Amino acid sequence: MADSTIHIGLLLPEVLGTYGDSGNAQVLCKRLQWRGFDAEVVPVGLGEPVPSTLDLYLLGGGEDGAQVLAAAHLRKYPGLRGAVARGAVVFGVCAGLQVLGTRFRGLDGVDHDGLGLLDVTTEPGERRSVAELVTTSSPLLGNTPLTGFENHLGVSKLGADSVPLGQVVRGTGNGDGTEGAVTDRVIGTYLHGPALARNPALADLLLAWTAGHPLPELPVPEVDRLRVERLTATRRRRTS
Repeated sequence: MADSTIHIGLLLPEVLGTYGDSGNAQVLCKRLQWRGFDAEVVPVGLGEPVPSTLDLYLLGGGEDGAQVLAAAHLRKYPGLRGAVARGAVVFGVCAGLQVLGTRFRGLDGVDHDGLGLLDVTTEPGERRSVAELVTTSSPLLGNTPLTGFENHLGVSKLGADSVPLGQVVRGTGNGDGTEGAVTDRVIGTYLHGPALARNPALADLLLAWTAGHPLPELPVPEVDRLRVERLTATRRRRTS
């Protein structure tokens, strides 16, 4: 990191902020500050160059037109690619996942280039997935369950250079029984919620990668209660 402050880039929140995913930036900032780190959220708006000097980058969800606009912007201003090349951490949700991939097809049938930071291609499915989404997680998270809600039409296929973030327990995810994608220190997911409020272990994985070392435990009883509530509610719906 360039200085003692951890800089969290919130990319294009005005077009990739449809489902409250901008809250992920606040979650990360607070979890750092509660541990005694200096942290700052740096919004990067449409038409602004993307700095390659930030420590962690976030992309949220958006509708089809907004996603195409975001991908074009991030190809024009290649700061995110430069940041990943030097080891920065990236987390993308829904449209963010698809933009981080190699290619996605719009509802108009046109293929659009992504950034190629995840080995993922996405095409529209036959029906929209709108529901609670529960998955297992990769060994990176000690197989902790992940929860959120999904609202997307995309069917995403992973290539050899990405591995799933988890396996679907309830919901759709990528559309083939897997959910999300991971390549090095770039993660994409279909979990909204915001995802990092509902999944503190995932938030702390991103922060540990960013800090370069494991972080001390951070007990937050309210978050634990939220997780229990959502997992319990999901199990009830499955058995009703």
